[in-house]
Amino acid sequence: MIESLIKSDTAELTQSTKKGAPVVLSTRVRLARNLANTPFPERASSSQRSDTLSKCAEQIASLGPMQQGAFFDVAELSDLEKQVLVERHLISRELCESESGSGVFINKDQTCSVMINEEDHLRIQFLKTGFNLRSVWKQIDRFDSSLEGGLDVAFSHEFGYLTACPTNLGTALRASVMLHLPGLVISDHMEKVIRAVNQLGITVRGLYGEGSDATGHVFQISNQQTLGESEEAIMSRLGNVFKSIIDHEINARFKYLEENRARLLDQIGRAFGVLQNAHVLNSNEALNLLSLMRLAVDFGMLPEDNRSDVDRLFIECQPGHIQYAAGEGIEPAARDLSRADKLRKEFMQLPSLDFDTVSDLT
Repeated sequence: MIESLIKSDTAELTQSTKKGAPVVLSTRVRLARNLANTPFPERASSSQRSDTLSKCAEQIASLGPMQQGAFFDVAELSDLEKQVLVERHLISRELCESESGSGVFINKDQTCSVMINEEDHLRIQFLKTGFNLRSVWKQIDRFDSSLEGGLDVAFSHEFGYLTACPTNLGTALRASVMLHLPGLVISDHMEKVIRAVNQLGITVRGLYGEGSDATGHVFQISNQQTLGESEEAIMSRLGNVFKSIIDHEINARFKYLEENRARLLDQIGRAFGVLQNAHVLNSNEALNLLSLMRLAVDFGMLPEDNRSDVDRLFIECQPGHIQYAAGEGIEPAARDLSRADKLRKEFMQLPSLDFDTVSDLT
């Protein structure tokens, strides 16, 4: 059912030809919206959920960005298809567990998805590769304005946008950046950063949000506060915090390189060798090895053109993608063989690591 998405040659996170960015993998902005005078999804009856789904789907389909998009009824998706969409950050794990009457619209480039009847009636998200906080905000703001032109949205002049969970009241805005932070992790400074940003009302989560691990040194960092602060203030504050974290990460990398050069280059070299020769790799090990390869690109040991290859493999070596490509009945042990085979073939095509470039940096 989702084969056209998987094979798409325009998918933002797996087929992007745009130049990536050191430290930052992707930027995402999400808005929660609910229909006025309509029970929240958890309180709604089956018929009410179906009515909301139909009403929202009709309006979303009429909007320009969705003209060549696709709609999926969650009840008609297999568990594997849902897992693949989660791995592509197009739906949430919560939507996977939704009752009947839930769906998702995904645009052609997979830069926009709108979940219907998740925790709220609508969860709108826009995402792009690299650090694009302002441009993503502008896109989702325009989309939201168009959507509200055809739907009566629940809004209070006192509390802002009304949401199923009180923590989303107000702007109902969550902006996040997926950051690759091996320098802070390796130098044992990550806990200090997490404590500091938590005091600023910003949360740090793993690769797939709340409750997930930060495998591959990848962290999702987003705002917590949505009430009592304008969208502009949230975006401005977040932008400053993200830039500060990026600066700390870059400093941590070069400090570690200066103090532990041989150890770091050995780790990168061994990771490259494993990826070129391994025959069994589980997903956690693969992500940790790919983390070192992204670091190799950042240090100039691999060409900049290979950054998008590494970022694509962060997604394509996930369990759901490996299983989808190999066949739905494949066992976990066979997945590890298929993953290793895929990565081995990909990395045999890459040039050798250029250790001399790192010498020029120190």
